[in-house]
Amino acid sequence: MQLNILSSLFVLFAIITIVLAADNGHYTVSDLGKRKQQILKNGGATLELAIAMLETEDMTNYVYGDGKTQDSANFDYNKGAVLNTDLAKDIKSRQESQAYFGLDKRFAGHRNGETGINNPNTQDIQNYKDAGVYWIKAQIESDQKYLRDDTSFWVYVQPI
Repeated sequence: MQLNILSSLFVLFAIITIVLAADNGHYTVSDLGKRKQQILKNGGATLELAIAMLETEDMTNYVYGDGKTQDSANFDYNKGAVLNTDLAKDIKSRQESQAYFGLDKRFAGHRNGETGINNPNTQDIQNYKDAGVYWIKAQIESDQKYLRDDTSFWVYVQPI
C-alpha cells in the first residue's frame, strides 16, 4: 500500500514538474471567441476547445501531416478533407474515435498514429496529453469568459 502511495506521489510530482517547466502562456486571437462558440454549438466541449487550440492558432483548418515533410495524415485521403469543412463531423469523428479506442489510446493515436495506439504510454504522449491538452483545458475551465472571449492558450509541445 505504501509503495502505491509513493508511486502515485512520484507520478503527481512528475506531472507538476512538467507543467511548471513547460513553455506556455496566452495571447489574443481576433474572432477566436466566435470559433469557440461554433465548436461548443456543434457538440464540442472544453476538451475539443483545448485540442483545437493546441493544434492551430485560429482553431480552424488543420494542416495535413502537421505540415511536416515525409509525414502523413491519419485518415483516408478521400474522407479526411471533411474534417476541415464540416465542424460537426470533425467533432463527431473525434468523439467517436475516443468512444472506440478510449481516451488514452485516442490521444496516443492522434499524437503518434498506429505506433501510439500500440504503445500509448510513452513519455511523449503523456507530455502531449498532460502538459499540453489538459493544461489548456484547465485554463479554459478556470473562468467562463474563456468559453467566449478571444484568449488563446498555448503550450510548447516537442514536435515528433
